[in-house]
Amino acid sequence: MSAAEAGGVFRRARGRTLDAFPSEKEREWKGPFYFIQGADPQFGLMKAWSTGNCDSGGDEWGQEIRLTEQAVEAINKLKPKPRFFVLCGDLIHAMPGTPWRKEQTADLQRVLARVDSDIPLVLVSGNHDLGNAPTPETVAEFQRTWGDDYFSFWVGGVLCLVLNSQFWFDASGCPALKQAQDQWLDQQLSVAGQRECRHAVVFQHIPLFLRSIDEDDDYFNLTKAVRKEVADKLIRAGVTAVFSGHYHRNAGGTYQSLDMVVSSAIGCQLGQDTHGLRVVVVTAEKIVHRYYSLDELSEKGIEDDLLGLMQEK
Repeated sequence: MSAAEAGGVFRRARGRTLDAFPSEKEREWKGPFYFIQGADPQFGLMKAWSTGNCDSGGDEWGQEIRLTEQAVEAINKLKPKPRFFVLCGDLIHAMPGTPWRKEQTADLQRVLARVDSDIPLVLVSGNHDLGNAPTPETVAEFQRTWGDDYFSFWVGGVLCLVLNSQFWFDASGCPALKQAQDQWLDQQLSVAGQRECRHAVVFQHIPLFLRSIDEDDDYFNLTKAVRKEVADKLIRAGVTAVFSGHYHRNAGGTYQSLDMVVSSAIGCQLGQDTHGLRVVVVTAEKIVHRYYSLDELSEKGIEDDLLGLMQEK
């Protein structure tokens, strides 16, 4: 499936918003709901990791296709339906300008096209989607293929912010683009701070931190200076949760009132977790989330206590 053909399947973010959720209808709280978060299908990494050649390996991705198909099938069976399915980056493994990128993209688009049309896809950019040091060209490629690299939308009275975390990792090749996102984010957070939104949440690829705001810098987190500045800004605006991937393991922690949620991968696992998805229930007072293996979600669906939360008024 070409990017042009995919445009008819995916309601991709354009103009820094997602038209699957008309803001005039979605700004009002109407009661509890849930969504599904996944991360890192990363077609090609399992072969590359197994051979120890993560830079130029990844010439097979049949395992990832099967796992992502299982994820889509599990999501489509859920009742009630989730409000949306968000994928927090590293959609494919091949970096910009490397072999297999076109083929991995086409196969992932084909699998994601099977998501129930009543469950909007929310696609987040990761380092493998943009390159570790993105450029205007790689960002433009992502936008053509998957939609805007950062945007916002309202759903059920909740303001959702999708961010390009790669700009905070290394924007040396595109400083003007980073500045544009920073300015846009300040405007969005001003809205969050002033408007009566029930919650404000963020989706990005790289976690602010894995367990603690004071942890050492690592490949899998943002630097201390950056993470603290961003976290403080989000907290001042009333953001209560940041959902990410990138780590290929489950992790997370809290900083003041902010819940940093790190979800393991649909695809390659780098720790002891299972291939899985996170179910996130949003109630008037809180956001509750639980990670499920794909097998658990496929066979049993969502547990009764989470379903019960959605019956509360």
